[in-house]
Amino acid sequence: MIKKETIIKLAEEKLSEGMFLVDVSVSSTNVINVYVDSMDGITIDECIQISRNIEGNLDREVEDFELHVSSAGLEKPFKVFQQYLKNIGKEVAVVLKKGEPLKGILKEATEKGIIIETSKLEKVEGKKKKEKVAQSHFFSFEEIKTTKTIISFK
Repeated sequence: MIKKETIIKLAEEKLSEGMFLVDVSVSSTNVINVYVDSMDGITIDECIQISRNIEGNLDREVEDFELHVSSAGLEKPFKVFQQYLKNIGKEVAVVLKKGEPLKGILKEATEKGIIIETSKLEKVEGKKKKEKVAQSHFFSFEEIKTTKTIISFK
């Protein structure tokens, strides 16, 4: 069986500045999935370079394999800290381990956790109409089950 550590090493050899490895998986049938990202997004050419480096350093005569190299994907949950940094200022959906979902703007990400700004309409004293009130919430990474980018077509 092909070792995950081998794939990580080969993928990292071709990561250019600003790129980072999000996830690597190797199944028992040698189906290899490599997910990469960068602060500016990933091109097909960059995926091809990583794929060629991995494929060129593995011997199909010794072990057959299936290889997929792609971007992390917008619909997938965040797996690494760099994804939080990349998405500062964007709307995200956070599900806490307690089970409660939360949507808001990712305002900050540190090694300790994240700050999400939510807003809701509330009755403000002295006003007839409800007004949008923003609240900031801090969550440590231990409290978070998943975080995903919310895709909007505005």
